[in-house]
Amino acid sequence: MSSKRVLITGAAGFLGSHLCDRFIKEGYQVVGMDNLLTGNLENIKHLFSIKEFEYYNHDVSKFVHVPGNLDYILHFASPASPIDYLKMPIQTLKVGSLGTHNLLGLALAKDARLLIASTSEVYGDPLVHPQNEEYWGNVNPIGPRGVYDEAKRFQEAITMAYHRTHGLETRIARIFNTYGPRMRLNDGRALPAFISQALKGEDITVFGDGSQTRSFCYVDDLIEGIYKLLLSDFENPINLGNPQEITIKEFAEEVVALTNSHSKIINKELPTDDPKQRQPDISIAKKILDWSPKVERTEGLRSTLDYFEKLISDKELIHETN
Repeated sequence: MSSKRVLITGAAGFLGSHLCDRFIKEGYQVVGMDNLLTGNLENIKHLFSIKEFEYYNHDVSKFVHVPGNLDYILHFASPASPIDYLKMPIQTLKVGSLGTHNLLGLALAKDARLLIASTSEVYGDPLVHPQNEEYWGNVNPIGPRGVYDEAKRFQEAITMAYHRTHGLETRIARIFNTYGPRMRLNDGRALPAFISQALKGEDITVFGDGSQTRSFCYVDDLIEGIYKLLLSDFENPINLGNPQEITIKEFAEEVVALTNSHSKIINKELPTDDPKQRQPDISIAKKILDWSPKVERTEGLRSTLDYFEKLISDKELIHETN
């Protein structure tokens, strides 16, 4: 068991909460930080009674102070779905720039290793397929999605600058589409939207003709990859995702079949700069981290569906009670 202490920002979010669980399980002292802009305390309330866990409600875009030692910092604070960062563009840019700057300063002061959550969105609408870490991307910096894409690209740049200038130990995880329990039903991403619509018997909305592709990684697999990356000696950006590619139309059909829904699939206009292809090249992760996804999509979808079914049932029960 470890006696080390780790700060996890975005702790009440989808990935942050799973990271809190993992580090508690590994015996770490965990400091969770979140301003609840998109996070939910329900995701971490089971940790509040554990003496190894402490929580700070704080916006990392403002000066960050954590008393005591820190061995590791994992920066996962940011709106991460289109519905969020299109609604909160300035907050998204600030958490990627000011927030990252503050945490780099904290890491330097504490002599802590910092891992940042970057994203496949740094590749934009890619001209290289599958995407590898050497590809520089095809991003529209002034488009509506640019607030997220460029925040993450700047985040990588300033992180590497601190690494080169100050010798700070840093890690960069480029995270591809991830799914699993604790995703929000209304976060605007394809998986929760499809499952929610299917369970409610509503039409399933596919943007464009559905030929655009995504590669979905189950959350447990991703958390394992992040954990291995943090403890590795690898300092450059590394792709973490599932290379099993599927079209959005095929994915919608899978959800309909899984839920035994009678929902119809309808098409709407493709949003501006929506990537046409998304598939990670994980050759480096396999070689350096000895990591690759293990959970099959059918298994992961079933687990996620069970979570959403309970979530919807609980919401309906509360509505009936009120």
